[in-house]
Amino acid sequence: MSHHTDALVAAVESDGEVAQDGLTVSQHDDGYRLETPETRHDGLSEDELTEALADHDDYVTNWYFWTTVVGESSPQRRAYLRWVEGADDLSVSERYEALRDGVHREWGQLLVTVSVDDHGERSYDLRHVDDAGTDAEELDPYHEPLAARQLATYDEKGRYRPLKTGANLAGGWVFPELDARDLVEAVGTFYPASVPNWYREQNGSLDVEHWEDTIGRQTGMYSVIDTWNRGDGHEHVDWVAEACCDDSQCVKRREWQYNDETDLDVDGGDGAFPCREPCSLVIAASRKWTRLEGEETKTYEFELTPSEKQQVEDIIEAVADDRIDDIREADVYEGANRYRTRFLRAKLFDDDGNLCGVPTDDE
Repeated sequence: MSHHTDALVAAVESDGEVAQDGLTVSQHDDGYRLETPETRHDGLSEDELTEALADHDDYVTNWYFWTTVVGESSPQRRAYLRWVEGADDLSVSERYEALRDGVHREWGQLLVTVSVDDHGERSYDLRHVDDAGTDAEELDPYHEPLAARQLATYDEKGRYRPLKTGANLAGGWVFPELDARDLVEAVGTFYPASVPNWYREQNGSLDVEHWEDTIGRQTGMYSVIDTWNRGDGHEHVDWVAEACCDDSQCVKRREWQYNDETDLDVDGGDGAFPCREPCSLVIAASRKWTRLEGEETKTYEFELTPSEKQQVEDIIEAVADDRIDDIREADVYEGANRYRTRFLRAKLFDDDGNLCGVPTDDE
């Protein structure tokens, strides 16, 4: 008799009944009753119950994992782990068949793979989504969840990542055999508060703070943003959300809007977990944009060929979409190609760096 079965029988003797994901074992005057979606046995002795449970080992180990290993002490951890393996969507039989091959879930730029061994023990593999098909031996192994803190600090070019949910997490690493608790801790280290906020959203208790409320409580040098918030229009906030909160820039799904009554016209993205308020990066950027948008407009006259106008547009698009590094030096047909851009600068800039010799400010 396995320790999983031992624990289950002891729990029935103590509580009179145990139930989990379609398995119910209860004690009655005429003996034990064992029920699953596929079968039912009544009037079993303890030995007969033990023998019958041996034919339902997946149900037994599943019960043990959720009641003993995971338990009820952290509802949000339990809910997240059940989401990872699809416990609320698949039957035990279907789920265990999938788990033996490994069940994959994406969480931002993280790929979580949960698998079960012949003894019903679960283990979790955590890595970057871009390393999905890479052998673990080719990746740098980590085993302590807090190692995720360093991995999340810099992007693949070694630059500091001010936004931990930015879509620029570097890969090349793996946490190969995490247990359930360490998995959730590692995920929370990569993406702080992502699991709690996801859990609150699942339960209808996510406290979303919209743009207008967030801006209204800014003080000091950030209070200038409130001057951008006057009037009936909110087009400027659409620009902010389009610039900062697109899936290509942040892995969270934006749930905040202009205010309770007014949604933004920009899609909030498809992230697995929600963004409940404008983040510090959005606020800092908005402060700069507030000042820039306060400038008076001026008319500048340039003469460009149609191809040069298109090239300027291509350069802006490539920078905005972070595609500059993808354009090779030999790709001279690309508008944002470095040599084409240098040629445009040589042709159109004067010695003071003015486009077409037109100064930015009046002399």
